[in-house]
Amino acid sequence: MEDTTQKKENKKKPAVKSYMKDKDIFFGLSEVQLLDAYKFMLTTRLMDDRTENLIKQGKATFLISGSGHEAIQIAAAMAMKPGKDWFFTYYRDDALAITIGLSPEEIFRQRFGKATDSCTGGRQMPSHLGSKTLRMPTASSPTGTQYLQAVGAAMSCVMRKTDEIVYVSGGEGSTSEGEYFEAINWATREQLPVIFVIQNNRFAISVPVEDQAAGGSIYTACSGFAGLNKFHIDGTDFLESYGTAREAVRLAREGKGPALIYADVVRLRSHSASDAQEKYRSKESIDEDVKQDPLIKLEKLLIENKILNTEKADSMRKEIAAELMATADRVYTEPNPDPSTVSLYMYAPEEEQAVIEYEKTVPAGVPIVMVDAVNHALHEEMEKNPLMIIYGQDIADGKGGVFTATKGLSTKFGNDRVFNSPLAEASIIGTAVGAALTGLKPVVEIQFADYIFPAMMQIREEVVMYRYRSNNAWTCPMVIRTACGGYIGGGHYHSQNIEALFAKCPGMYIAYPSNSADAKGLLKTACRLNDPVLFLEHKFLYRQGYARSAEPDADYYIPFGKAKVVKAGDDMTIITYGAMVEKALRAGKEMEKRSVSVEVVDLRTIVPLDMETVFNSVRKTGKVIVLYEDSRFMGFGAEIAAQISEEAFQYLDAPVRRVAGLNVHVPFHPNLEKAALPQDSWILTACEELAAY
Repeated sequence: MEDTTQKKENKKKPAVKSYMKDKDIFFGLSEVQLLDAYKFMLTTRLMDDRTENLIKQGKATFLISGSGHEAIQIAAAMAMKPGKDWFFTYYRDDALAITIGLSPEEIFRQRFGKATDSCTGGRQMPSHLGSKTLRMPTASSPTGTQYLQAVGAAMSCVMRKTDEIVYVSGGEGSTSEGEYFEAINWATREQLPVIFVIQNNRFAISVPVEDQAAGGSIYTACSGFAGLNKFHIDGTDFLESYGTAREAVRLAREGKGPALIYADVVRLRSHSASDAQEKYRSKESIDEDVKQDPLIKLEKLLIENKILNTEKADSMRKEIAAELMATADRVYTEPNPDPSTVSLYMYAPEEEQAVIEYEKTVPAGVPIVMVDAVNHALHEEMEKNPLMIIYGQDIADGKGGVFTATKGLSTKFGNDRVFNSPLAEASIIGTAVGAALTGLKPVVEIQFADYIFPAMMQIREEVVMYRYRSNNAWTCPMVIRTACGGYIGGGHYHSQNIEALFAKCPGMYIAYPSNSADAKGLLKTACRLNDPVLFLEHKFLYRQGYARSAEPDADYYIPFGKAKVVKAGDDMTIITYGAMVEKALRAGKEMEKRSVSVEVVDLRTIVPLDMETVFNSVRKTGKVIVLYEDSRFMGFGAEIAAQISEEAFQYLDAPVRRVAGLNVHVPFHPNLEKAALPQDSWILTACEELAAY
């Protein structure tokens, strides 16, 4: 089988550019720097060799090697400023990590999953590096999620008025992900200082590049992005890689836009320790790659220029190999993670959480509707926190959001802090991740909860995992606001409730207020917390008269995880939240006419869940209805009912009842919608049956 990919792509390379004219004098690199590059490359290669041996011995479990990728990684790292610039890496970027300052000892700790692992604390598989001091956020496994985060970090660099720039890398296979193109679009549209380094080893595991990208090359596929500085290079040639990286850094640092460095590299080992590339590559293809080994090329260059000789190269190899063997053996004896720490760092430790004085005032202002309460909360928190930014689709003036929740914000705070985003939910959340990692407080809007799912990868795999997967090194404090719920004739795609789906994403708080005062107090708290928050706003309540309440002042904050008894009672309890609170209160009033006293508990937040208030009510009344709008099957109320059955069974005088929507998609016509969503009559019937039990 003949591998023709590289031959095809080499024909498409552009002519040598002017910035390469001083290649013969090593672009100003000293002999010491060139030897450092060689040492970094040799160290990374020998670490892979040692790890493969450890896997054979049963001491290590996994490796994703960067052998053959080292030249472009080291070159890019040497062209940037570690500790100042930002690095969003992928799982082959060991050479870059070594070059910017991560030690072999730290990488071995990560490969062994030791408790001393500074990257993840043993929580992630090998090849997921990170460092707070080096500004390298802990990497993850999903291919392509890092691109949007890097764009968000670059956006933050500009907003904070710095000259920091951002490196982000990935294999050519990851560019098949839609988020890559979203990232390129955002970066070029805003001319952000981000450098995309695509390391093309021609195989996404076993799938060749011509089956991945139009024209067989993402360099070609990106030709239509105006304002993108594009470079197609031999990524196994250290000097060509350095000269190109230096130029891309210059352009980014000077505000001349993002760059794409499409670097042809070689994959000298299989995709991972679990793969055998001989199954899908010919011996001739693999042998051709060996001829392009960047380590051999750099060594030859240094010897030809009398910077290195064969004896010194052999000596360096032996010395480094011995050091790595000793380091690996020493690290292997270090302690493994303590099982008792498994639950740590899902959320900010108490000592790292924001200090907030809760409920120090009582809402006493002019009554307002919920949408205005949301708007006022955003205004107040923007005034208090200069690092807070707000963006999303249609949120800027004059629209001010499709429900006017963000009206006046861009006019008051300027388009630098409040602005419209592209219609791309993954872009909104992904860039917010990068902004949050670099110190900003993004409060973003997803216009309708029904459309949040393109961002599910960013939320489930990135937003909620950053703190845990980095062993508390990195945090992602952001707020995602979205309008949810039915009763508006919105049909399938404007009526969904999503709390149950996202409650399964540990690491994120979820609020779901039922009235204006709670909406304002909870949203202001969300804007202060050092953890991500999903803030659900029921669109049916935005302008409902019964959801109006006296407006709290600017210092009013409600703690998450504190339910509220909105109606006291003795005979039964209705546990509910959101738009169902008013329905529960109406049912309670009707039952009072029948001499049945109903207590209504408004949860207010889904995560954390205040089950203690629930249990206290159950102990008092002995009978419980869990009322929620989402489908009865697998809805969040099922979790509440299960916990009551497990923890308060002895206090029950009747089975726990659930009243909820049907397990159908919410339909458009009023007749159908009424048949699908909980109605007052459903709740009243359940109350009557429970009272008679």
